[in-house]
Amino acid sequence: MPMKLSGSCQCGGVEFALDSNTPVPYQLCACSICRKVGGYSGSVNLGGIADSLEIITGKELIKKYTAVKDRGTAEESPCSSERSFCSNCSTMLWVWDHHWPELIHPFASAIDTELPVPEEMVCIMAGSKPAWVRWPEGKKQVHELYGPESLEGWHKKHNLFK
Repeated sequence: MPMKLSGSCQCGGVEFALDSNTPVPYQLCACSICRKVGGYSGSVNLGGIADSLEIITGKELIKKYTAVKDRGTAEESPCSSERSFCSNCSTMLWVWDHHWPELIHPFASAIDTELPVPEEMVCIMAGSKPAWVRWPEGKKQVHELYGPESLEGWHKKHNLFK
């Protein structure tokens, strides 16, 4: 049975809810995009069921941003995903990608529901993390790019899939 997640932006203008089979905030991405939109060390995204997303208030405040991969290099290109944020306070709300239309990835930082606490963190994109950014304390795995498991695979492996 999926877990119901409720979220909001910092100013309270946007409130939303969705169902998640993968609600444990265990994976921290330190890529340049996640650091710039998520803050100091990056962002933690959860997995959600796209069709379950309900905008309770503030639909008119939600804007979308398509990030640029490898900005300033010969490989520069737009990401396939779009990030939704509150245009009033800039809170990042969720990421959606047309390659996986059935999924939506809310930023854990926008979720108000008490989330399960992971036993370890999986830190990804270490190859793009600046030296001054520190990984969180405690048990963790660190990967230069991505870890070997999907959000669903990790949750199933740890018997946390809802």
